Parts: sequence; C-alpha cells; structure tokens
Amino acid sequence: MKHRAFSASSTQLIVGTAVFLTLFANFALFRNLIDAFASAPWGYAHIASMAAVLLCALTFLLAVLCIGRATKAVLVTLLMVSSVTAYFMDTYNVIIDSDMLHNAAATNAAEAGDLMSWRFALYVLLLGVLPSALVVLIEHQRKALKTAVVSRAKLLAIPLVAAIGLMLLSSGFYASFIREHKALRYYSNPATPIYALFRFADEHIAGASRPLQAIGTDARIPAADIERELIIMVVGETARADRFSLNGYQRDTNPELAKRKVVSLSHVSACGTSTAISVPCMFALSTRDDFDGKDALATENALDVLKHAGVNILWRDNNSSSKHVADRVETQDYRSPDNNTICDVECRDEGMLVGLQEYVDAHPSGDILIVLHQMGSHGPAYYKRYPDAYRKFTPTCDTSQLDDCAPETIGNAYDNTILYTDHFLSQAIDFLKRNDSRFETGLMYVSDHGESLGESGLYLHGLPYFVAPETQTHVPVILWFGANYEEADNDSLLAIRNEHLSHDHVFHTLLGMFEIESAVYDPQKDILQLARSRNDPQK
Repeated sequence: MKHRAFSASSTQLIVGTAVFLTLFANFALFRNLIDAFASAPWGYAHIASMAAVLLCALTFLLAVLCIGRATKAVLVTLLMVSSVTAYFMDTYNVIIDSDMLHNAAATNAAEAGDLMSWRFALYVLLLGVLPSALVVLIEHQRKALKTAVVSRAKLLAIPLVAAIGLMLLSSGFYASFIREHKALRYYSNPATPIYALFRFADEHIAGASRPLQAIGTDARIPAADIERELIIMVVGETARADRFSLNGYQRDTNPELAKRKVVSLSHVSACGTSTAISVPCMFALSTRDDFDGKDALATENALDVLKHAGVNILWRDNNSSSKHVADRVETQDYRSPDNNTICDVECRDEGMLVGLQEYVDAHPSGDILIVLHQMGSHGPAYYKRYPDAYRKFTPTCDTSQLDDCAPETIGNAYDNTILYTDHFLSQAIDFLKRNDSRFETGLMYVSDHGESLGESGLYLHGLPYFVAPETQTHVPVILWFGANYEEADNDSLLAIRNEHLSHDHVFHTLLGMFEIESAVYDPQKDILQLARSRNDPQK
C-alpha cells in the first residue's frame, strides 16, 4: 500500500495549527498587547504568558471542533477565515465582532473591491491557502477508538490545566487585564470571529424568522394640519461631526451650507459604530440602550408608522441597502447607471436628486417623505467618494491601503468627501426651496456613524461601542426648514444646537416633522419640540 510522504495524527494536526495561528494570525493582538504592557514591570513576561494562554485556548478550541473525518475540513476553514480576519485586524486595527459581520454581510461588490489589495491576497495565500494545502496533503493517521478517546481527553485537559495554571501564577495581572483591557481580548484570532459568527447567525436567523410586530397603527395626521409636508431625510455615511466647519472645524468643508440657513447640531451620539446597527437603530422606537438586532428585524419602524398615517414614502439608496428599514416602502437603487444618471468611477450621491420633482408631481395629495441614503464618506477608498471638482484639499491618499499613506493625505481625502456632502445637501435644500410655494419643506441630515482616520493606530469604524473612540460615535446632524414651516423655524433650533442629543431622537423627530399623533410618539424626544420648549418654557 502506497503511503504519502507525510502523515500526522489528529493531535499533531491540531497542535500544529494552533501554533501556526498563535504565531502568524495574531499580529494585531500582540501589537496591542505590546502597546499596553511593554513599558510595565514584567511587561514582556506577561505578554509571553498571554501568548501561551492563547496557544492553550486555541488548542482546546480546535480539540472541541475537530472530530474524526471533519478534522481537516474544520482546520482548513479556520485557516482561511483567520487569514482574512488577520488582514483586516492587522491593517486597520479593527475588531471582527458580530456587528462587523452584519456590516460585511451587507457590503456590496464595489465596497468589497475597495478593501481588496495585493496585501490582502498575500495574507490569504500565506496564512490561508498554503497552510491549508499542507493540512490537506498530510495523511491523517487513524487510531483505534479507545486510543483516540484517550488522546482527545488529554488534548482537552492538558491545555486547559496549563492555561489555568499560567493565569493563577499571574493572577493579579490577569484580574487587572480582564477588568481594564476587555477590548484587547477581541483581537484574538480566530476565537473572536468564530464567536461573532455564531452570534451573527443567531441574531439574523432568529430575527428574520419571527412574525412582524406592528407599531403605531393608530398614527394619524390631525385634520387641522391642512398644509402638505415635503421632507427630505438624508442618511449620511461615515461622516464625523468634527470635520464639519459648521461645527468649528478649521477647514472650510461646508462653504455651500454656510450660505443657507441651516442649523448644525454639534453634539449628537450615534446608536452604533457601523451602518448595519446605526441605520436600523435610528429608525427604531427602541433606544440605543435597549436596541436589539433581532427585535429590529421583527418590528416595524418610523417609516411604517408614517405609512400608517398616509405619508407617501420613497427610499433612494446609493449605499449597500436600507438594512431592512425600507422593506415595506417604495425603494430605488441608485448604485448603478440603470437609475443614477451621474456616474463616473462610481455613481454619485447627487444622482439621487435627479427625477425627484417628477416623483413629487406624481403625488398630488398627502405628505411626502424622501429618504436618500448616501455613499458619503465610506472608506477606505475616500478618494473615490467625490468628483474631481471637489478635490480641494491635497495631496490625497489615493489608495485603500491607508497605512501606506501619510496621515495628512488621509485627512485631505476624507475632508474632500465632506466637501462633496456639503454640495449634495445644498442641492437638496435648493430642490426643496423650489417647492416652498406648495409645501411646508424641511431637510434632516443624520450620519450613521463616524470614522477613525489613523488616530491611535485605528482606521475605519466598527469597534465595540464601549471602547469606540469619539471619532466613531460623534456624528453630524443638520436641519433646515423652508419659508412655510412656521412651527419649528431654523432660529428656534439654535437654542439647542450645543445640547447632547443622539440617534434616539430621530424616530420621534421624524414623526414630529409630519405632526403625527400616535401613542408611540414621545414629544420629549422630538428635537423640534425640545427647541420650542427652550424658546417658550410654557410649552
């Protein structure tokens, strides 16, 4: 009988893979550990201890997952997954949790292409394909059942006991680490991505399978409200509040909006640090503290309540999707030239304004809400997010490989995206002004989350909220109202422009803009009502 040149037992395959993953798939973890502990007494000794604990944990995990003939399939899958997650963690210092997987699942081909590079291919080849090929080529030695059971018991017991022993030897350090450096644990690869995958599957499958819960079915527009509303809500993408000159940024990134009577709310917190969380959350009745992805999938949102009241609703999307927010209203995809007439290297947000007048004219009765979901400042390919005419701040980082660029060039490219958003919002306001004679008009711009641009070695977004820097959670909100919108004019909003607000206010503000009466409407969370109360304390 002909044997392969190399053979190994399950134990050898598992331990060998665990060693490989510890040494080569966890650079981000050890980089962050070194930053946190290298200067502390016995710092490197503690880091070495944690490396050993990680090896033990991975060995134990693989021993649990790798059973019989499935061993090679499991090892190959984990090697391939870890090669991909290692690239993103090493390159952008992000954490692959369930929220990040929600984002990845909603990413379209164009956005995914922006993240690909020669370095990504190298990671997949060296950390995924080649070791996977070796695992496949090595002959798997079979053992008698009794021997295999004893061997697996040892493989489970030895690393578990060793890990516990190491932690007890440095119990003070590990107690401090668990309390004060929780975020660092999320960099363990592939343990965290595996956990995130199971959690993502539970959230997505459980939420999608539940019957839809209706809310706000009592919603109505009072008979006294005889004026028609035309409101545009712009859902921004990856915009940071501190990069808007309206909020005090030293660069003039809002030259066009500054000429229009807008109010920029300067202290607004996002519901999440990713589109997949923040967009459903801002339209949900629940607050950030009690928001649950499974519940959101199975519960109606602000658009449904407005629809119950008879409002005409259109959602135009130049991003990946509405994240199920607009599942029950009219939607139009503006990511391709099929609908979007303004496209060059990619289709522009400005194209979503084309044809809006025809939509308005086609609805001679009832209020109208138009939601425009931007591509905005989506990274890492910031240089693609604006036409050449808005390449004002130079030189720019013209690659998705952000760690290859000088920080100022990344900032320049990002600021140009804000400059183009400024133009887009100004054009939307001008469209509304042209309809002032027939409607009470208004615009609300709300970004979904912010972005890290290299501060503290962090890029992009998506960190768990409890450790996310303010750059990822502090978002811009801009309001504008037309000449006929008397109840909440722009001047009254100036009284609250510096108050601390959040995405929790969006649901109720939307309903308030249309003067909706419903049991689900809370005027205390309506930004317009807050402004009125500041100007007239008796209200």
